[in-house]
Amino acid sequence: MKALLKALGPGLLFASMAIGTSHLVLSTKAGAQYGWVMVIPIILANLLKYPFFEFGIRYTTVTEKSLIEGYTNLGKTYLWIYAFVTLISTFTILAALYVVTAGLFMNLFEVTSVGAGIVSLGLFVFISLLLIIGKYRFLENSLKAVITILFIALLVTTVMVLQKGPVPHAASYQRPEIFNEVGILFLIGLVGWMPTAVEASGWVSLWGMENLKTMKNKPTLKIALQEFNVGYILTAVLALFFMIIGWMTLYGTGTELSGNSVVFADQLVNLFTAHIGNWAYFFIAVAAFATMFSTCMTAHDAISRVSLDVLQKLYPKKNIYNRKHAFALMVIAMAWINWIVISLFSANMGDLVGLATFVSFVFAPLLGWMNLKTVTGNDVAEQYRPKMGLRALTYSGIVFLSLFALYYCWELMM
Repeated sequence: MKALLKALGPGLLFASMAIGTSHLVLSTKAGAQYGWVMVIPIILANLLKYPFFEFGIRYTTVTEKSLIEGYTNLGKTYLWIYAFVTLISTFTILAALYVVTAGLFMNLFEVTSVGAGIVSLGLFVFISLLLIIGKYRFLENSLKAVITILFIALLVTTVMVLQKGPVPHAASYQRPEIFNEVGILFLIGLVGWMPTAVEASGWVSLWGMENLKTMKNKPTLKIALQEFNVGYILTAVLALFFMIIGWMTLYGTGTELSGNSVVFADQLVNLFTAHIGNWAYFFIAVAAFATMFSTCMTAHDAISRVSLDVLQKLYPKKNIYNRKHAFALMVIAMAWINWIVISLFSANMGDLVGLATFVSFVFAPLLGWMNLKTVTGNDVAEQYRPKMGLRALTYSGIVFLSLFALYYCWELMM
């Protein structure tokens, strides 16, 4: 247990990063619109995507190299594929996260004099400063209290809504069709970002690298995987909590969760306070904002790191990664690029989330296969490679996501 606590880091960061839009927005909306049946895709997505992320920790712990370096060793083609997906993530994921966080901030502090774009800009500046000054160790230490508070708040709320039971007439409510164009699009978003995008396996790998640098004694593969599993299981449980809250409070009421970030933030917080009491509004609002704030911080850190690593591998002679202030400049660049994206999209959360989740979903099977090929390559000794059970789960995940993606593309062409 002591060794596990010392190794806490990448799994904790993964949990903080994953418990964001996919949970607050998509899981809550899943329960509100479709009810209990959404338990199935949430569990399937978390189960079948697990090996893809686990391989990032496995590869880095064993080889002390990043997963991106593993792609490079397989061939430049694999690296270019990951670089393309990272490029799309650069223009979408952070923008979507910051928009939601800006809405929660405006709701919490009752900001009405400025728009979500200006608030997002302020958040970009503040978080960029925190990352540049505090770096990895600050990021890791600042998340422990946030995750604890969120888990307690969600657990209490989930128990209370279950005790109260569903809204009147929920049993006779005719749920919307799932397997039509609207339903499939929603499932694409839910599965594509549940628990998060598959390209985040590279992010976890880089956090693993940073964690190794801060430790005197390198953790064993068993300890490193146990630490990651704690964070991964937490993300799955919290996704179900959000889904249950949406199901028990909104399913059958005809209420639609808004695509406007500020209105959505108020709806979300009211879901909690309706069952705990108005006295808890401020505390729940703070917890929700802190959750998304930490998600922005971890994702901003990860995308900056992975962009640097990809550029270094694509152009090794330029020695980009080791240049002074390279990380700080990339953090600032990510803030600037994504604020422009937010401005162009008029701070519309739905459009940003839709674009980001589509790309993540379509490329998920390919990236999953690349991760398997990397962790079973010559860099990893036979005894550290995944066993047959984990490999079987990996192939199942690849097939599941591939069929889903093909079906979606077929729908687009019809």
